[in-house]
Amino acid sequence: MANLQDPLQNVGMDNPQALQVFTATSAYSLLAVAAVGLVAATASKILLRRASWQDKFTFIWLVRIKAFDGMTHLVLEGSFVYLSTFGRTVDASEGMFSELWKEYARADARWGIADPNVVSLEILTVLGGAPLCFYILKQLVENDPARHYWIIVLCTAELYGGWMTWCPEWLIGSPSLDISNPLYLWVYLVMLTPGIVLCRWVLIPLWLMVDSYGHIAGSLRRMKDPKVKED
Repeated sequence: MANLQDPLQNVGMDNPQALQVFTATSAYSLLAVAAVGLVAATASKILLRRASWQDKFTFIWLVRIKAFDGMTHLVLEGSFVYLSTFGRTVDASEGMFSELWKEYARADARWGIADPNVVSLEILTVLGGAPLCFYILKQLVENDPARHYWIIVLCTAELYGGWMTWCPEWLIGSPSLDISNPLYLWVYLVMLTPGIVLCRWVLIPLWLMVDSYGHIAGSLRRMKDPKVKED
């Protein structure tokens, strides 16, 4: 952890050069995240009027995170996979999507140089995670109980993906992370990565797995013993 502590000592809000990095791309990216959150909350109220709060929360998580991931998986992360395969890299590319990824790559250089570990995980995310997100959303709207199995599958993938994205980097001292700038440190790397990894990609998936396990196990127990009451 020594490599992480030294740069932190150099982070200062009085550094003019460090503060002059909040670009139009930064603003548009953060506004897009907020907008998707509003869409998710509104959609849950319209499409799941009679659903439980757990299902509404799951819907918002899937739309806000996973359909944003679904959209992110298919569009943004799909563009990342395209820009990072067959000899291409984000840093060497031009265009709207490359500029978005270059913005994040300022905080984590692995996204700019087509890091094999990151690209491998993103390929699985784009090809597997995105379709599964939308399939679970469809099941939620239709109140299909089979969704609980697929929620467990998706959450397991989220936990594994988050671990394999960040643990290898942390084990070698995080040389690809730039924490010299407050925006990169507190917004991109703290709020948008470990903080969100812990909350939306660890705690929430774990809770959803427990909830779905309860539904599946309860149904199996009732099939075995009709006297078992539904919770």
